[in-house]
This record gives sequence, structure tokens and C-alpha cells, in this order.
Amino acid sequence: MMTPSVRRFIHFVLMAIVLLLGAGRVTASRAATWDIDQLMHGLAQVPSGHASFVEKKFIAMLDQPVESSGELFYTAPDRLEKRTVKPKPETMVVDGDHLLVERGTQKYHLQLEEYPELAAFIDSVRGTLSGDRKALERSYELSLEGSVQNWTLQLVPINVKMKQVVTRIRITGVHDEVQRIDITQADGDSSQMRIEKLTTP
Repeated sequence: MMTPSVRRFIHFVLMAIVLLLGAGRVTASRAATWDIDQLMHGLAQVPSGHASFVEKKFIAMLDQPVESSGELFYTAPDRLEKRTVKPKPETMVVDGDHLLVERGTQKYHLQLEEYPELAAFIDSVRGTLSGDRKALERSYELSLEGSVQNWTLQLVPINVKMKQVVTRIRITGVHDEVQRIDITQADGDSSQMRIEKLTTP
């Protein structure tokens, strides 16, 4: 069974996927043949990304959703950062195989190699960030609906370990802008996140 810390890390990296999914430029002339390969091609062209987020988590034991907001950053090939501003400041950074979590004056360090159950997941994430469709399909079943003007990408885990955490990920967007991500967890909880791409710092 995955610990809460590992679950939070998985959720953090899923958000990083979303940050990059909207970064490739899609033109009207390519709309007629737009598909998953076109989306992956756009990802492969992106050296970095920067976005703001507002997230609502729906937890069964709570009457109201928990809302948080902040910023996401990505730098190729494997550095991801999530800076939560509200309700409490927190920073999570994964750089290579190292994870750092900062909450106030407290710092936590984690070597990802100590969590072999995450190996397949991390490989699929890095495959996504580099636009490697084959790597992504080793852990997810992909389906794309709609058009460049209004599309939905669905990821359903096929990896046994990931199925214990996530049931489905649905990402919606317009052109090269991701607008929303919905994550349904295996325990019945869920989250909704709205993304707004910002200028890369």
C-alpha cells in the first residue's frame, strides 16, 4: 500500500504532465490531422513550462472540497516543481531521482529509488514530458476525443500499482492550452484543477 507522501508525490507529477500537455503549438493547418501523435510532437519541442493552478480536492470524509493554489514549473529533462501558496506554503521539487519537500522550516528528502513501485510511473511521466508516446503507453491506455478547438485526452492506468491510486485522468483543452484536469482516485476521492499557462520565467 502506498503511503500518503507517495500518493501526494504521484499527484504532483500528474499535474506536471498537464502543465506540459498544453505547451506545444498547434496551428489551424494541422487541425484536420490532429491526433495523439501531434500532441506528443508538441511536447517534445518544449524545454520548459510555467503555469498557475487552482485545485479542488473532493474527499469523502469532508463536506466541502479542499482548495489550493500556486504555480507549477518544468525544466527539461527531469526537473519538476510545485509551489503551493494557499492555503499553506509548500514546495515540492523532483530533480532526477531526488524529491525535496519544504513546509515552513521543515525539509524532507526522498530518494525515489527507495520506492520501486513508482519506477514504472516515473518512466511514463518522463516519457510524457519528452513526447515519448511509447513510454506513456507502457503505463496508460490513451484515448483522445474532439478536435484542436475542443479536445479531451483520457489516461487510464494499466500498471497494477498505479491502478491502486488512480482510476482515470481526463484532461481538456483548446488548441495548445490545457484548461482543466480531472483525476478520479481508486479510493473514490477526486480532484479538479484549472490551469493557466504563464510566461516561462
